[in-house]
Amino acid sequence: MNLYLRYFNDEILVQNVDEALDFLRSIPEINVDAKLERDIREYAASEVSFPKRYKVRSRVYFIMIKTMAATMLDFKQKKALRSAEQALEGKQKAASEEQLNDERIGWYEGELDFKRVVVNPMNGKCEYRDTHFVARCKATSPIHCYERIVEYLRERVDSRSQFPSYKGKYYHCQYLGMWK
Repeated sequence: MNLYLRYFNDEILVQNVDEALDFLRSIPEINVDAKLERDIREYAASEVSFPKRYKVRSRVYFIMIKTMAATMLDFKQKKALRSAEQALEGKQKAASEEQLNDERIGWYEGELDFKRVVVNPMNGKCEYRDTHFVARCKATSPIHCYERIVEYLRERVDSRSQFPSYKGKYYHCQYLGMWK
């Protein structure tokens, strides 16, 4: 894993923490103390993949990004920004979204977890409660099943209730068979 560092127009792609610290020490405005060095080493060793910024002075920062890019050109073209696992995960997600659009007329069983607004009888205030709802319905596709379930619930629960996206992990659908 390489590290990309940028401070205004100064930028570098390094292969280890020591090179990164040498780069930071070469900039007079940045004070590399033991606390900063320890934090950079912890960031580099951690599983955290999001960029990190460090404060130099009021409203002035330098950033550090973990990357798989071997060269600065690869990093700039975002060729190695995502790992192979993330790319595979993205392909699987795209495949599951295609399955949601497949038209297959018949009975479906849809499960939906949503935030339902209910009145607390103790104090009379409204609160959100996680609610699990399962329904069997006739539909033409998994998305149509989702739409029918949400339409049914909107008529029967408080309008402030929150429904998840059909693409998310809070909606599952299973095809049960053709209707007669």
